[in-house]
Amino acid sequence: MTQMMTPSSEAELAQIVGDAKGPLTIQGGGTRGMAVDGDVLSTAGLSGIELYEPGALTIVVKAGTPVAEVDAALAKERQRLAFEPIDHRGLLGTKGTPTMGSLVAANISGPRRIQAGAARDFALGVRFVDGQGEIIKNGGRVMKNVTGYDLVKLMSGSHGTLGVLSEVSLKVLPMPETEATLMVHGLDNDSAVQAMAAALGSPYDVTGAAHIPGGDAGVTMIRVEGFEASVAYRIEQLRTALARFGTEMSVSEDSNAAWQDVRDVTAFHGATGDVWRVSVKPSAGPDIVKSSGAEAALFDWAGGLVWLCTEPGTDLRARLGPIAGHATLVRGSGQARFHPEDAGVATLSQGLRQRFDPRGILNAGLMGS
Repeated sequence: MTQMMTPSSEAELAQIVGDAKGPLTIQGGGTRGMAVDGDVLSTAGLSGIELYEPGALTIVVKAGTPVAEVDAALAKERQRLAFEPIDHRGLLGTKGTPTMGSLVAANISGPRRIQAGAARDFALGVRFVDGQGEIIKNGGRVMKNVTGYDLVKLMSGSHGTLGVLSEVSLKVLPMPETEATLMVHGLDNDSAVQAMAAALGSPYDVTGAAHIPGGDAGVTMIRVEGFEASVAYRIEQLRTALARFGTEMSVSEDSNAAWQDVRDVTAFHGATGDVWRVSVKPSAGPDIVKSSGAEAALFDWAGGLVWLCTEPGTDLRARLGPIAGHATLVRGSGQARFHPEDAGVATLSQGLRQRFDPRGILNAGLMGS
């Protein structure tokens, strides 16, 4: 019978890992539904903002700190997490509370990634406990303060397989004065990807490019942010630049809710079927949708991220065949969640796991280990 352990200090966390006799399921806020075999080790008890310096655009938080708590603190200073992290609860039908450590551990990011970058690009420092119960610190509170191995980047996206995060330091950014979104209506998938590529290739600093298919009811969204006069100018320039697609356009000056729907893949909430997240070069996105036989699709990152809803049990990887990208099962069962690594990457990954978790107890099997 498994047990739930919720340490309230980093030292207690280290002792639990060091004394563990079997595998551990590392859990942040419990919103991802990615449990593996083993006793549950939750970081929810490691919560709180330890340092926030608005002038330096840095924040240091314990790993179990709720994202909502950090968002609220940043909003008071007109600042934000620039990487726009997805909230998985609606998509996965889970409860729980998204936590800051989970954002870094899973390298979570949303629509703004095409302009600002991912979570790992804003991670300045980490503290974590490795698979032997040792406490390790790497990085600092300023971007240049990284010495030796860049464990900050290594831990970002490791999904708790190399260590259990206890603290993260992040760079934050100011909120823009305003935002607006150019809505291009009725484009097919191929034309939408071409339009988004044209927008990203322009000098108008696009911070979001997404496409929601739907024939005449489909919409392609191009977002810009900044000072009001600059936003108005860039929107008009983009309207002119995309006029060659010969379709109806409109402008939304309050599109935050629409982008939250894109971020959280709201269109798939409550839908039956498996949900896949496919990362490919944007130009390949339309062909991926055609080959997948998916019942529904959504394009983000100008087509570089394709969300697909397929019939339950669909082996999407077999259906797509070899692709220059990754297909990750986000919701469904009976298949490996993560795209299989090629031989070279698998060898490197195994070497890293052997170095940081030689007993193989941290989220064992989650990423193919």
